[in-house]
Amino acid sequence: MKLSSRQILFFLTAIAPLGKMVLLPALLASVAKNDLLFPVLAQILVQAALVFCVLLLSRRERTLYQLIENTAGGVFAKIFIIIFSAFLLFASFLPIVEQKIMVRSIFYDTIPAYLVFTPFFLFSAYLACRPLSALGRMWDILAPLSVIGLAGILLLAAGSTDFGSLAPVGATGVQGFVSGTALTCSWFYDAALLLPLIGRFRYTKGLAWKGALCYLAGGGVLLLFLAVFYGVFGEIAVIQSLGFARISGFFSAMTVLGRIDYVFIYALAFVMTFYVILPVQEAVGCISEAFSSPKALAPLLSAGCNLALLAAIYGFHFRTSAIVSVMTKSLFWIFPVFTVAIPVLLLIVFGRHPHEKIS
Repeated sequence: MKLSSRQILFFLTAIAPLGKMVLLPALLASVAKNDLLFPVLAQILVQAALVFCVLLLSRRERTLYQLIENTAGGVFAKIFIIIFSAFLLFASFLPIVEQKIMVRSIFYDTIPAYLVFTPFFLFSAYLACRPLSALGRMWDILAPLSVIGLAGILLLAAGSTDFGSLAPVGATGVQGFVSGTALTCSWFYDAALLLPLIGRFRYTKGLAWKGALCYLAGGGVLLLFLAVFYGVFGEIAVIQSLGFARISGFFSAMTVLGRIDYVFIYALAFVMTFYVILPVQEAVGCISEAFSSPKALAPLLSAGCNLALLAAIYGFHFRTSAIVSVMTKSLFWIFPVFTVAIPVLLLIVFGRHPHEKIS
């Protein structure tokens, strides 16, 4: 069973933007201040182009491992898959940290994090050993939830938003833009997340263009969210982590109706959980395929990966700020290598044949 092109577009439009709405807004505001939209816009444009490249690559109708194996041999393909899977696990660490902070701070702030967050890894272990083709059915359900959740949050926050806070444009100059762009690299690797899916969905006419446009549409919603976030909090945005759960708290009818925004927050948090687990699931799927035993190997790999992540998360429990700083400032360069250089290189090597039209 293969994914459908519709499900890929659902992911790019409605699910991928959610991974940038937890810690990124406040961290970006601390670097770029009211110009926080421009680094994100640059990343969205780059990622949209890379999504186009990856979807073109999918026309070969071979998986990532099969493409490399047929050209460079099984040994090289296995080495590449292991390295790429290690990157996926590395990339998953920051979203898992965000998930832990979100669960502890918003939903269960009086219960020890060890008790609250450990079940996440049990769910992750189950989900990660599922075949990647199962993602399609999940995205069919998650995409509408994401749309409803985002629409509800933004509508509730609209009355408290002052878009004048975004002026004057360009106040932080080139330095703010460069620093903000470097910071955002740790969240923008969606093109890399598509690579393990190639060969698992049938390329339909115009899918590359549609995918890029859908990613731009999702990016437009992300930019609107960031504008509302800064419009609500202004200069104190730098201390407002977990932005998606904060911006709707000033809705005027809240005193009468209660925290009705939690309906939308829970919907978004539910969708985010699947997005956070996706890199782990892809890492397990890629390695299982490379060693030709997906049914037998996947559960063991899933358990091992999640145990390692569990140990790392709780091992750095009291150093969360330091870990976020290292991943976003010292190790940010790892993300462009795997999400920019590798997709472009793969397209050059395995791209369209001479005289083949792009459609």
